[in-house]
Amino acid sequence: MKMCELIVNHERMLNRQVLSMSQDEYRKTSLFATSSFDLDFPIPDLIGKTEILTEEHREKLCAHLPARAEGYSWSLIFSTSQHGFALNSLYRKMARLESPVLIVIEDTEHNVFGALTSCALHVSDHFYGTGESLLYKFNPSFKVFHWTGENMYFIKGNMESLSIGAGDGRFGLWLDGDLNQGRSQHCSTYGNEPLAPQEDFVIKTLECWAFV
Repeated sequence: MKMCELIVNHERMLNRQVLSMSQDEYRKTSLFATSSFDLDFPIPDLIGKTEILTEEHREKLCAHLPARAEGYSWSLIFSTSQHGFALNSLYRKMARLESPVLIVIEDTEHNVFGALTSCALHVSDHFYGTGESLLYKFNPSFKVFHWTGENMYFIKGNMESLSIGAGDGRFGLWLDGDLNQGRSQHCSTYGNEPLAPQEDFVIKTLECWAFV
């Protein structure tokens, strides 16, 4: 059999497998597809100065951005160094923003981790967001935690705290209203490991980037 015929037959087999998948199986396959290939993503330009992100950080995160954020510059929307340690200031900076948001945290032990939210952060009485949201960590090695489909507790915030991912009284990422103390636990929304070596951490710097 010729090589071109082998390729065509292989593609037909794959198409049959996809058609036989449930919608949930196909969604999960699509979510994790980018982590199965060594794709060459261009490193984005930054609009604003970062105190956390290295070129390596940006290169690795690029492979996990939602399609609607690909190809855009990263614009600094909020930084504790520039705008202060206050959650209400963070909300104000995102008041008219229509973009996914990359939250980048460095704690006082120099661990780097954070979240990608599917939309701007705001005060809400209920959870909001979509399955585009995720958690990630760089220490000791880079890991990304996508939506498991177990619940839809993506984002919830008020003036006292911000939570990203939840379940059974535990939070994937929780920040206090002063953007000083934080906590990261395993949660069913993302099936994540704690993002920092210790469950409770102290924030050194926090940055929020939008894709514009």
